Formats: sequence, C-alpha cells, structure tokens
Amino acid sequence: MNYETILVEKKDQITRITLNRPAALNSFNDKMGEEFYAALKEAEKDEGTRCLIVTGAGRAFSAGEDVSGLKQRYGGDTHLSLGDHLRKKYHPIILRIRNMEKPVIARINGIAAGSGASIALACDIRIASEEAGLKQAFIGVGLVPDSGSSYFLTQILGPGRALELIMTGRTVGAKEAENLGLVNQAVPAAELDKVINSVAEKLARGPTKALGLSKRVVNQVSRLELPDALEYEAQNQDIAGKTKDHLEAVRAFLEKRQPKFSGT
Repeated sequence: MNYETILVEKKDQITRITLNRPAALNSFNDKMGEEFYAALKEAEKDEGTRCLIVTGAGRAFSAGEDVSGLKQRYGGDTHLSLGDHLRKKYHPIILRIRNMEKPVIARINGIAAGSGASIALACDIRIASEEAGLKQAFIGVGLVPDSGSSYFLTQILGPGRALELIMTGRTVGAKEAENLGLVNQAVPAAELDKVINSVAEKLARGPTKALGLSKRVVNQVSRLELPDALEYEAQNQDIAGKTKDHLEAVRAFLEKRQPKFSGT
C-alpha cells in the first residue's frame, strides 16, 4: 500500500512505521492519522510481522497535533468538538497499539510532544536517543492531556509526578525520562538504531503468542483485585500452554538446544 505521510518497511519479520512529515516535526494532520492507523491495522493482521517499530523522520518523533489544521476548523460558525476529534482520530490509534498482541517499540529519535508523547507512551517498549525529550504540551494551549497521556503518566509515575509534568508542560530530557521510567533506555543518538534493532530482532524471534498474551495480561491486571488477577493469569497460561512455541520450548529444553520459535 502506498502512503503519503508515513513510510512502512518490513524486514526480517519486523515492520517499521516512520511518521514522515519532517518539515512539520511529524505533527499529525488528518491524512497522517488515517494512514498511521491503517498501517498499524495492516501490521497487526500480517502473520509475517512479529514486532513493530514506530519512529519519526528527521529530528522529531512527533510534535503531536498539526495545529494549522485545527486553526482552519475554528474559522466560521462551525463549532469544533475537540472530544469528537479525539474519538475519531487518536483513540483508535492508541487502542490499536495497546490491544495489538504483538510487541510495539517506540524509537524516540527526537521530541515527542502532546499526542506524539501519548503515542510513544502507548508503545510497549520505549527507547530514546539522548537528544530526545517528552513534553506534555497541552497546558500551553489551555487544554488537558489527551490521547491517553493522563492514563499512561499516572500509571507510570503516580498522580503527583504526573500532575507536575502536565501542569508545568516542561520538556523531560531522555536521561530524566529513563530515570522516571517513561522510557526503558536512553542511548547516544549514534547507537539508537543498533540498540533498537537488537531488541526488535530478539522479540521477532520470540514466542509471539506468549508475548501477545503477556501484553494482554499486563494491560488487564492493574484493573483487577489480586484473586481476579491470579485467575486471569491462569486463563492466559492455559492458552499459552497450547501453543506450538511452548511445545518447541519444552522439546528444546529436553534436547539441550535453543528453541526455534515460529510465532504460533
């Protein structure tokens, strides 16, 4: 499929989606929102894709919403519902990333601001260049965090630290983000691709079904009481135990060799 605002590359069972509006710091116009969602959906259903990387072209991951598009909509007598805009454009993207039972890595190459930060935070693993940063830009334009930022920040940081970042709108550098747990690793820019590729290749060789079920469990158990969480783990362990990859792992252990996972 041909895209205008993103790049999609598939290699060695890894699909890399690049937000490709570098002159606009990869800010989201409606077209890019539609194309990004379509690419995520395609990668999810593609059995040959076992890991995804999301990144941005140029010096930014994504600056969030393209405000020039919103400015046009504020003209005239038409009332713009920001809530409806979010429900249509960003909510499907965030939910697709979170519910996709494949690992999704954010390659944070530069600034991730506003909804761009939300998309990065929605990813399962976040690896940032030391030159990158995350910014809750909403308060600067008189808005509240959206696209999941309040949810992810509160889960990762707790309410106090989440509110500090939301209320000040300050940029969190990559090293601080690593210390806070907002990113898993902050690495020198020259090493970013090496580190990302190493992680992605390992995940793409892994037991895809078990990885997806692990993601499902982690996303669900925070909402449950301990007895319910234990039961939910047990239910998903039943599913994982019936996969071909589990059988291969047992055979490999008995034969004293490394398993070769097929993702099934």
